Amino acid sequence: MNFLGIEAKYSGYKSASTVILPIPYEATTSYMSGTQNGPSAIIEASAYVELYDEELDAEAYRSGVFTAAEMEFSGNVEEDFNKISKTAAGFLNDKKFLLSIGGEHSISFPLYRVFHERYENLSVLQLDAHSDLRYEYEDSIYSHASVMRRIYELNRNIVQVGIRSQCVEEAQFIKQENITTFYAHHLRESGFGDEILDALSPNVYVTIDVDFLDPSIMPSTGTPEPGGFFWYETLLLLRRVFAERNVVGLDVVELSPLPGLAHPDFLAAKLIYKLIGMKQAAGKLG
Repeated sequence: MNFLGIEAKYSGYKSASTVILPIPYEATTSYMSGTQNGPSAIIEASAYVELYDEELDAEAYRSGVFTAAEMEFSGNVEEDFNKISKTAAGFLNDKKFLLSIGGEHSISFPLYRVFHERYENLSVLQLDAHSDLRYEYEDSIYSHASVMRRIYELNRNIVQVGIRSQCVEEAQFIKQENITTFYAHHLRESGFGDEILDALSPNVYVTIDVDFLDPSIMPSTGTPEPGGFFWYETLLLLRRVFAERNVVGLDVVELSPLPGLAHPDFLAAKLIYKLIGMKQAAGKLG
């Protein structure tokens, strides 16, 4: 099955503007497991997403959406991360807009480093409940809890939005390094203002951990945190980012499907289709 269940005319690789890359990687989840099942659940649910978007007045799939085969892994983190980077680089070489689906958040590092090599004036927008800035976690520097620390070592221009759970060392690191962090409790008072956009450079890589969303609409994630964000406010922020910056690539990670609970899978699928539509509406796709 391909993403959206679309016909071959729109799902072939050669003519596709967008590539969906399923990365069912799970090695360091620390509470509830199951992120390895996230990509397949999202793709299955996507078949029921309406192809016409009433907000954008568009059918974004017509620009072509190719669904790559699910990646397979050896269990050796260095080998697996190199495979992710190499695969992503191949799609970028073919000038595709790459949207990757996890899997745990650690995959964002091998994905991001490919974009880092190719784009100047690049910042990273992280929508997340957690800082993910620990130097290491449970003896792994490649843990999902350390992914933004690895990215920060490559690019100091990271912008964190929605943070509401971190250890004291992460809080101290943010202050020490003056990392741009918009905490959820502050955003609840001020809303999504210009400050987020102002902090982003012209080119942006976006990483979305689904636990950014409130557990009432996104319970299917390994580390749910109360006080998250909702559908329309999230879309409002992302529409501004796509309209006012050049989003060069993105990932959506940490969906851990729950048996008998379909709406989070569908939400993630619809969000991904919205993101493709936003890219197209920005005039930079297809």
